[in-house]
Amino acid sequence: MTAPTLLAALAAPGPLEALFDRALSLFGGVSCAAGRVAIGGDVFCAGYMQQALLAGLCVGVIAPLIGTFLVHRRLAFIGDTLAHTAFAGVAVGLLLGASLDAPVSPYAAALVVAVLSALLVQAIAEYTDAYGDVAMAIVLSGGFALGTVLMSLDSGGLSVGITDYLFGSLSLVTRANVGLLVVLTLIVVGAVALAYRPLVYLTFDETAARVAGVNVRRHERLLVVLTALVVVAAMQIMGVILVAAMLVVPVAAAAQVATSFRQSLALSVVAAELAVVSGIVVSYYFGLQESGIIVLIAIGVFAFAAAAARIGVPERAASLLREVDDRRVR
Repeated sequence: MTAPTLLAALAAPGPLEALFDRALSLFGGVSCAAGRVAIGGDVFCAGYMQQALLAGLCVGVIAPLIGTFLVHRRLAFIGDTLAHTAFAGVAVGLLLGASLDAPVSPYAAALVVAVLSALLVQAIAEYTDAYGDVAMAIVLSGGFALGTVLMSLDSGGLSVGITDYLFGSLSLVTRANVGLLVVLTLIVVGAVALAYRPLVYLTFDETAARVAGVNVRRHERLLVVLTALVVVAAMQIMGVILVAAMLVVPVAAAAQVATSFRQSLALSVVAAELAVVSGIVVSYYFGLQESGIIVLIAIGVFAFAAAAARIGVPERAASLLREVDDRRVR
């Protein structure tokens, strides 16, 4: 089932819509009550804020989940590459929507373009003499150039509509987009769960992965396609300019204190969720740009984790836990 088909299914009346509405209503009640208890306000009682929170929580899971594999493979740059090509997809969607009578979802167009761009990066790296970072640079510059050309075709009208997509906005988080984001989250988490062991092999030792019988090319394609899905999903809140930060900064923060790959995965999700929720709350009360605040908080978490690692907090905590376990055994 394609992304536009999923979007249409969520927008059409039927059992799926009723189930989604019920789940969204339940989430809204819980988030409103939790917001009142945690911060003493009604920040998450408005419908659009509940949708933004759900979207942010989904992004806080899938971005560091995929970003952990990318960072440890030294492919952090690919997030920025696909974000800039997704910008071209948004421009295509807006241009088609302005030219045709039928509405065209900019996110559906961005999803298609980002996935194709991810596969193009792999193809350039595999079938030419270009290194991986060169392939990413070519696709990044080409995608952004295409987006700027498409913007100029509409005599400036398109550039007005595309601003929110560049920097992200809570107003972009519609019910249909949240539904699509939930589906993308389930797809990404499910794919990582099924391919976890081969992806770990591929991340740390490609030669050992080949010896173990892992289809390296297939799993490399899977990883870049999942990255494309995450980039488009996170664009709603983070925008094209800052979306790559959610793939890298929480993972970098977790790497400062984690003692294993699984722990790094878990801690990166915690760091991302902390940044997203805090950023949404701060932007709501102070009227600031959501994406910028989220990234700044994530960088603050990284700085705190780096300082903690510098003074040996993780080692002390691990030693304390070992002592507690020894006492329990005795």
